[in-house]
Amino acid sequence: MSGSSGSQKDLAEELLSKNRRLTSEERGQLILHYAPLIRYVAGRLAMRLPPHISIDDLISSGVMGLIDAIEKFDPTKKNQFKTYAEFRIRGAMLDELRSLDWVPRSLRKKASDLEKAYADLEKRLGRPAEDEEVAQALGISLDEFYQLLDQTKNVTFLDIEMIRRRLPDSNSEEDLFDLIADNGDQDPFVKLNMSEVKEILKEAIQGLPEKEKLVVSLYYYEELTMREIGEIMGYTESRISQMHTKAILRLRAKLRAFKEDLFAVAV
Repeated sequence: MSGSSGSQKDLAEELLSKNRRLTSEERGQLILHYAPLIRYVAGRLAMRLPPHISIDDLISSGVMGLIDAIEKFDPTKKNQFKTYAEFRIRGAMLDELRSLDWVPRSLRKKASDLEKAYADLEKRLGRPAEDEEVAQALGISLDEFYQLLDQTKNVTFLDIEMIRRRLPDSNSEEDLFDLIADNGDQDPFVKLNMSEVKEILKEAIQGLPEKEKLVVSLYYYEELTMREIGEIMGYTESRISQMHTKAILRLRAKLRAFKEDLFAVAV
């Protein structure tokens, strides 16, 4: 992965293994050393963002995430600092994006309607819903359905950007579902054990249609771009983007169903 190297690991271990607070000079060394990692994460996120979102703002947030990682990293744990730092860097950038609220309310409504259609259909059918079935449920043509996927792709891409990361054991306090829930949503998932959360998501991913599961795997785990995935699978970049959007909508639909069951039990 770009931005990583053995020298980074050695420097982090050398500086952070000491049982003392780092000096300003040492923190500066780490920030400079991990600057390529910050630029890599920012660049990857920026590929999926509208052009008016500044990559410089993402990088600035990433620097703050790295500083947070330096302050909170526990060298007694078995986690590598680079893994922990990337987690914090990406999280800080996602926080910045969410705070901007750059998605119009009307577009969020369309994405929510899509998600609900998937949730209702797949709960009733007991299997992944076909494109034609979702279009029919929404009362639109198949072409309009695909246009809707294209319109909402930027709404959904943040939703699962962090799921692919293995959460360091030392960070179990991080709320994974905060990255999936809508802004302002008081989500009961915050009370769940992280191992249960990951198991739910694992099962949901395994239940995706094969092509969508492959897209998720290649994008989030192999870190390929949409264009590269298209070349491998023999589809256009646009088609791969649609598969990705459908996969995320299905995952959110599964989580919606689980949330509703959770509320039912609570009541």
